[in-house]
Amino acid sequence: MAEIKTPPIRDLEESVRDEENGLVFRKNVSIPLKGSHLPIRANVYIPLSSDPKAKYPVLVTYGPYGKDIPYETFHKGSFSEVNPEHRSKYSAWETPDPVYWCREGYAIVRADERGLGQSPGLLDTMSRGTSECFFDVVEWSAEQSWSTGKVGLLGVSYYAGSQWRVAARRPKGLAAIIPWEGMSDYYRDRCRHGGILSNKFIGFWWNRQVLVNQYGRAGRSKLTFPPDGPGARGQEDTIEGDLPDDDLVANRRDQTKDNEANRFRDDEYYASKEYKLEDIEVPVLSVANWGGILLHLRGNVLGYTYAGSKFKYLRFITGRHDLPFYYHEEVELQKSFLNAFLKGQDTVGWSIPGKVAPVTVTLRKGNVGYNDAEKEKVYQKREESAWPIPRTELTAFYLAPDKALTTSPPGPQQPTRVSYKALGNLENPQAVQFISAAFEEETEITGHIVAHLNVSVTSEAAAANGLDIDLFLTLRYIHPSGEEVFYTGTAGDPVPLCKGWLRVSNRKVHDEDAKHKPWLPHREYLSTDVLPVEAGEVYGVDVELWPTNVVVDRGGQIVVEVSSGDTQGSGIFQHNSEVDRPASKFAGQNHIHFGAGLENYILLPVIPAK
Repeated sequence: MAEIKTPPIRDLEESVRDEENGLVFRKNVSIPLKGSHLPIRANVYIPLSSDPKAKYPVLVTYGPYGKDIPYETFHKGSFSEVNPEHRSKYSAWETPDPVYWCREGYAIVRADERGLGQSPGLLDTMSRGTSECFFDVVEWSAEQSWSTGKVGLLGVSYYAGSQWRVAARRPKGLAAIIPWEGMSDYYRDRCRHGGILSNKFIGFWWNRQVLVNQYGRAGRSKLTFPPDGPGARGQEDTIEGDLPDDDLVANRRDQTKDNEANRFRDDEYYASKEYKLEDIEVPVLSVANWGGILLHLRGNVLGYTYAGSKFKYLRFITGRHDLPFYYHEEVELQKSFLNAFLKGQDTVGWSIPGKVAPVTVTLRKGNVGYNDAEKEKVYQKREESAWPIPRTELTAFYLAPDKALTTSPPGPQQPTRVSYKALGNLENPQAVQFISAAFEEETEITGHIVAHLNVSVTSEAAAANGLDIDLFLTLRYIHPSGEEVFYTGTAGDPVPLCKGWLRVSNRKVHDEDAKHKPWLPHREYLSTDVLPVEAGEVYGVDVELWPTNVVVDRGGQIVVEVSSGDTQGSGIFQHNSEVDRPASKFAGQNHIHFGAGLENYILLPVIPAK
């Protein structure tokens, strides 16, 4: 990487005593870095006090969206729906509101990630280098005269995903983290589902929310976007001035290009972003959303599972990804957790071993509609002693050639196959559905899911570069009324129960690894793990579907959908890159095979009633 181009750094820190909002606002504070002469710039919000020696625990966020862009500008529609307790002129997208938290006795440090906003340097999101900068920001926050030395991390999505990474580095002063709906595995959770590039969201996110906020970008204060959805609108121009386009290109790693060009976890691009969840020691409250079936859900569940923390908690919620973080009852939860570990005020018992149940599940029963927070309040919550739920009964549902889904293993049958066209997409889905009989009694399904399929491909191409098969699986629930039940997705869109993916050339499972479980096949997705796919050959593969929950009513049905591309519920999280899925490699007919020794089934985590 060439030397970072940047004008001479200036110090333009401003300080405002805001009596109306009860805080002191310090803008563009330069935080020194151990490994660079370039600073990270942050906005600092300190509770107003008559005591000049007052000290406060600190909540830190570090991310790409512009510390100076008001929430209302970034996403006006979302801001209008946020709990009024958390709407102020200082509010910013996916971060804690300074006015509220200063009133609760916390200082806030909101930092621009390296290479973005007012922080110079290399733009390389989710990288080791930018995590090292985050590390320095945390330690700096713990060392300030107004700090008690205790730092907590609190934020949504990207501001959650980055928490896992910096916590694993164990910065001095870090006392607790609350990663709220945020991936923990860059490759598996976000970029390459089952080895398949999730390009549509990455492109949307990069071009509207990140690239436009790059340090030194000309004219960014005048940028506008269509009003539908988030975007880095109205960022202030760079303090030091604009950079030439060539310098901007040299100063960034482009996620859209890098994720397309790199396919395996041992590629330098992905390998450089690796870390170990097991290295996390601080208390963790991981909040997963059942509706985040294409970005956040898996990361929160497995982040909790593998974190090395003595005190760790997993909480499942529902609703859109932008609003629950600010619900009154959820903020009370955040506050009690942070008070326990940053203030020593534990009114709940978070810091007492065994006092608080480690897992809280929201039970999705009935057909209440989607994107309606009030109606979703009917969902009950239940505490559990562990995850996966210890009394889980993995129950096989077998796929049959007549498109049935049954708990009875197939008897002797002649070899046959069910076929569908390859290279489907959301506009032209190519899928087959296997439907269960009506359930005879209410049945809860909660946990991880794996499907076993026997598949092959008949190619339409010359296949000079070999063949492959992309498997897209969806689990759906049909209410006794006959209607499919949809749940609230990330953007308020209707989503099914869950989805899963696998590129068949990535089918190798590392069953020798301790992380491999009957309910969670462990794959490393290494270039050395790639296996051939030949026309007409039948391959038995295990496909991971993301965790889910549903209480199937008596008379309800479960549907297993197998497709060759994205189907309903994918929304903006599509896998339609022609570079990643070229017709020369994937076009043809995909087949699911049945017969002696070719059982096809899905293992569902059934939870017996207590």
